[in-house]
Amino acid sequence: MTTGILIAAAGCGKRFIQAGSLGNKLNAEFVDAAGQRRSVFAHTLHQALASGLPIRVVTRPDNLPVWQLCTAYRVPVTLLDSNGLGDSIAAGVAATPQWQGWLIHLADMPFVTPDIFLQVAAALKDHAIVRPCFGQQPGHPVGFSALLRKKLCGLRGDNGARVLLRDEEVHLLPFDQLSVVQDIDLPSQLPVSE
Repeated sequence: MTTGILIAAAGCGKRFIQAGSLGNKLNAEFVDAAGQRRSVFAHTLHQALASGLPIRVVTRPDNLPVWQLCTAYRVPVTLLDSNGLGDSIAAGVAATPQWQGWLIHLADMPFVTPDIFLQVAAALKDHAIVRPCFGQQPGHPVGFSALLRKKLCGLRGDNGARVLLRDEEVHLLPFDQLSVVQDIDLPSQLPVSE
């Protein structure tokens, strides 16, 4: 069973810009624990690449840094002037008909480790939907099996896959890592190097 990581990177990051930052949050840089200075998206992409799973990125045509980085790493890209996460998921799933499972991951979640991707992918062999959680908080990436391909391709708007998570049985996979729920929506959430 081929399960891949679908990185949703087609958002505009309006809250990030409204909070006073210039440009798309995915291109904002920070230094990670290993001392690497990269963009939010580059951190996310490197974590996904380290898992060894296939990857597909859905991003906006005007976000040149994201799709240029994908080109440099030979990661397939779907360019989409997205109306919301639902549209991004549908486009990415439609572009990967050879996969039997999708780990839907948000590009603004750069702290999810390769091991988390692999554990969610492994659990997807026994469940139609797998969602990591930290305490009582649901997180990402959310895994979906091929049983839900048609429904994933029919998603629209900004609610992502919420309707599927509400209407289908979801296997929660507990983690003791905050990273499964930690995203970057505001400039103040970017890690500060000491």
